[in-house]
Amino acid sequence: MNLIEIIQQNQQIQKWQQELNTSNRQLILGLSGTSKALVMSAAFESLSEKILIFTSSQNEAENLVASLSDLLGSEYVYNFFTDDSPLAEFVFSSKEKRQTRVDSLNFLLNKKHPGILVANFAAAKIQLPSPKNYQESVNEIRLQDEIQVDSIVKKLVATGYKKVSRVLAQGEFSLRGDILDIYEINSELPYRLEFFGDEVDGIRTFDVETQRSIENLETVTIYPASEIILTEEDFARAEKQLESLLETIEISEQKSYLAEVLSDIKTGYRHPDTGKFLSIFYEKNWTLLDYLPKGSPVFFDNFHKIMDSHAQFEMEAAELLTEDLQKCQSHTSFQYFVDTYSKLRKYQPSTYFSTFQKGLGNLKFDAIYSFNQHPMQEFFNQIPLLKEELNRYAKSNFTVILQAQSESSLQSLQKTLQEYGIQIPYRDANELLVGQQQVTIGQLGAGFHFLDEKIALITEREIFHKKVKRKIRRQHASNAERLRDYNELEKGDYVVHHIHGIGQFLGIETIQVSGVHRDYITIQYQNSDKISLPVEQIDGLSKYIASDGKQPKLNKLNDGRFQKTKQKVQKQVEDIAEDLIKLYAERSQLKGFAFSADDDNQLEFDQHFAYVETDDQLRSIDEVKRDMEKAFPMDRLLVGDVGFGKTEVAMRAAFKAVNDGKQVAILVPTTVLAQQHYENFIERFADFPVNIGVLSRFRTKAEQTATLEKLKKGQLDIIIGTHRLLSKDVVFADLGLLVIDEEQRFGVKHKETLKELKKKIDVLTLTATPIPRTLHMSMLGIRDLSVIETPPTNRYPVQTYVMETNPTVIRDAILREIDRGGQVYYLYNKVDSIEKKVSELRDLVPEASIAFVHGQMSEIQLENTLYAFIEGEYNVLVTTTIIETGVDIPNANTLFVENADHMGLSTLYQLRGRVGRSNRIAYAYLMYRPDKSLTEVSEKRLEAIKGFTELGSGFKIAMQDLSIRGAGNLLGAAQSGFIDSIGYELYSQLLETAILEKQGKTKKRQKSNTEMNLSIDAYLPSTYIDDQRQKIEIYKRIKELDSRVNYEELQTELMDRFGEYPDAVAYLLEIGLLKSFLDQAFAKSVEIKQGQLIVTFEAMAGQYFLTQDYFQALSATNLKARISENAGQMQVIFDVRHQKDFAILEQLMIFSEQLAAKKLEKLQ
Repeated sequence: MNLIEIIQQNQQIQKWQQELNTSNRQLILGLSGTSKALVMSAAFESLSEKILIFTSSQNEAENLVASLSDLLGSEYVYNFFTDDSPLAEFVFSSKEKRQTRVDSLNFLLNKKHPGILVANFAAAKIQLPSPKNYQESVNEIRLQDEIQVDSIVKKLVATGYKKVSRVLAQGEFSLRGDILDIYEINSELPYRLEFFGDEVDGIRTFDVETQRSIENLETVTIYPASEIILTEEDFARAEKQLESLLETIEISEQKSYLAEVLSDIKTGYRHPDTGKFLSIFYEKNWTLLDYLPKGSPVFFDNFHKIMDSHAQFEMEAAELLTEDLQKCQSHTSFQYFVDTYSKLRKYQPSTYFSTFQKGLGNLKFDAIYSFNQHPMQEFFNQIPLLKEELNRYAKSNFTVILQAQSESSLQSLQKTLQEYGIQIPYRDANELLVGQQQVTIGQLGAGFHFLDEKIALITEREIFHKKVKRKIRRQHASNAERLRDYNELEKGDYVVHHIHGIGQFLGIETIQVSGVHRDYITIQYQNSDKISLPVEQIDGLSKYIASDGKQPKLNKLNDGRFQKTKQKVQKQVEDIAEDLIKLYAERSQLKGFAFSADDDNQLEFDQHFAYVETDDQLRSIDEVKRDMEKAFPMDRLLVGDVGFGKTEVAMRAAFKAVNDGKQVAILVPTTVLAQQHYENFIERFADFPVNIGVLSRFRTKAEQTATLEKLKKGQLDIIIGTHRLLSKDVVFADLGLLVIDEEQRFGVKHKETLKELKKKIDVLTLTATPIPRTLHMSMLGIRDLSVIETPPTNRYPVQTYVMETNPTVIRDAILREIDRGGQVYYLYNKVDSIEKKVSELRDLVPEASIAFVHGQMSEIQLENTLYAFIEGEYNVLVTTTIIETGVDIPNANTLFVENADHMGLSTLYQLRGRVGRSNRIAYAYLMYRPDKSLTEVSEKRLEAIKGFTELGSGFKIAMQDLSIRGAGNLLGAAQSGFIDSIGYELYSQLLETAILEKQGKTKKRQKSNTEMNLSIDAYLPSTYIDDQRQKIEIYKRIKELDSRVNYEELQTELMDRFGEYPDAVAYLLEIGLLKSFLDQAFAKSVEIKQGQLIVTFEAMAGQYFLTQDYFQALSATNLKARISENAGQMQVIFDVRHQKDFAILEQLMIFSEQLAAKKLEKLQ
């Protein structure tokens, strides 16, 4: 038997289950936590149909989903994500929210699939489209179906898909000619549909990053991408209602706002506030209940709390409507939410789960079942106490189940029990015996003591006080999503041409020159002088990025100034290259300590991690361990968003070092952080024989001396501290690993000391926003980089609002946070007036207790206040940017930043990472003064932060920051002038070349750059590829062709992505391949003149080919040709009169391929 079956033995539960389908209302008292989830699962197993469970908050819903998934498997459990606050419904939209909702509705409408839907009570108030419309908007597409492409596109837009030029994320689609790409909202891979006229000619999946197809499919189902579906009838209905409303409205502001909404509705466009106006779009108020099959049971989990949260929600919704009406951005007839409360109270069959019967209003119950159950006591590692309990249970014939989480923890549990003489057999979770004691493996979150059936479940959590790992559904974030090439050129971007200098990119255009079409890149210079370069020369161009996002001065064409500047910079770069190379060359020559491979201790330590590692985390851990096992010192940079589990990677590295008898130093920027790290390390290493110490100004002199003494004698394994660790009096017995947290916070002096240390030992640097310098160094391959980009489970993106400072919003948000038991950060960066700010806030929110900290307080004051805040004594902490440096307060979930427009991007980002560390939704309000217009740079900054609410965007932010703040500190401030004068990209290229040169890696030139003047139409017509960025990408790819294999791959890829291509594209590809062969053979130019095709070779070709080689290559072709010499350069002249273009290319290809092959032969 399994646990559910054992519970089902209970008479009361059997009775309750028999009544589940009959129209009545039942009450179950006394159950909580795991036992409640078990009873709910038992109901599902006995019914195997659909059950809807309402909880009082989103948080409760998620906990219940986790328990039910452990019992039944996640394929049977769904969650309709709804925030507890009505405001969040309209301002906050995330992909996860849409996905869970669409999933839930699909499940409710799928007649064959049984399961449980868990929803926050607020979910019942959300307006939904009619189930009929929703059902009709699910698109099933089969091969050979006759469908008009336009009608599919219309449907996609109506169901929330977004049209883009290239599909990268779920919920997007793109149409190119006869090819329609759709990334279905819940699918792992996007689909590509190819049409022939109106017939579906092919369906296949494709890879987001390469955009190439993977496998062919017969049919595909496209579900809506959003739960808001608006049909043409809905738009017409809304238009009619709004028009008649507008006739009655007097207030001009309200009139103009609604008129703006109306004009959007007329064009069929979704106004940003559409969510609030659904009541005028939809014919009726449909909700979740309309999707639930008739007669399905509904469970109310803790109805007391549901009543409270319903009242709170209704109040907030009313406030929201009032506020919108005051702003003249709504109308009294609009209904934001549907009041389903009374309907739900009347709903039958229903079961109410409650702790006690009082206060359930005047509900009449057909049956009441009361159970005797309480949570399992905690044993806190006191095994003798556990032994006593087990003996007591044995006397009363209890069924006792001890639950371990995995094979390894099962073994350690049994070992511990045996040490105390407790012998309990292992049984599989499906073969448990009633009335016996047994150990099994399971994932339930907490134990319980169920007296009615004499069942006791004890989990590791109760025995060892250990957190339970939660298995999670994988998020699919592709690499393409991570780093869209931040150097993509857009019209209007500034670019640097390596000869002409800085200009403005105006796009690609097709120009016809003497009857031949070609694509040209147009760049504008000073005095509006324009220059058009053939697109093949694209690699001579780079995007201009400077520090501080400055607008550059355009160069003048042909005045030679740019070349001079470039030479100056080049000299500068060579000196830098020399220093860098010296530093890194020394490192690779150095002998470090090669740590041994993982052993059982390490595995046990890794297993003890209380959460499920994300893929990125595992990859980073592997990379770090591999580096440590090598013989030279590691220098790895670990980039990961705030709270994404970088510390765990560091802890595992630390354990590896200690396991090999080495000491570890952990260097952090602030005292408070040192303290927090210390506490985290103590907790994580609790079950292992590792000694950990902390060194900071918070320790007394005596304590410091004692710690230093231990360190010297090798009695301490891990030391955590601020820059105090870098003082002269700190002596290690045998230091093996240094972990640096947030390197950008240390000053130059400390960095020098670190530089010296890095020569000897393994160093792991952690940071959430890589400073451009470190980022770029790693790109140049002088620094190793690991990136953690997947958020841990149960973390939501931080809701970010950019707004004018507004006291009402501040007051409401602070009160809301306090109501849900959370805390607030209020960032105010002026030390001199911070106390004035605090008294203003106390007047504004007298209900809150407010404390403040800033960098000029004494350490003791600072420490005490921060600790009091962490301990929850204050609701609000007013602070300067001191919190930026990583203090971890999971309970602080609302952040205000005053004058956010003055902050640098990485500071803003780090600040925002201070909230949202628990599994609640967090809010960040970035505020600026009402009377102030933002400068362009600040506006860009705030926009960037707002746009990146997705978790894991620290890396993208750094990329943005690279563009905005640029490379000011790439190589020290002195360099930024040089960087600005030629742009970041070109500077980096020069630096890279200089580095290679100094390393003696400059290769002998292997090929030429042939100038092709064939009078053949060869270009990418806009009718074939319209998007400029994709055009540039394909031109770059053609430039990289170097073999027939690549050529054929590119042919198939183009057919796959853009459909059948015209002759001009076929010629373009062929000429691309031909040029690559000619380049390899050191040809200088190819041109057609009066029926002759002349191929001129560089003098360099003479080093590889003899005259007979040319003759031999010619003999493979069937064109007449002669060979001559012109100014020391070999020329091959073909007679191409009366020859077709394709024939000429074919023969020339044979000739050049023979020569290229000949050269390869000679090189081997």
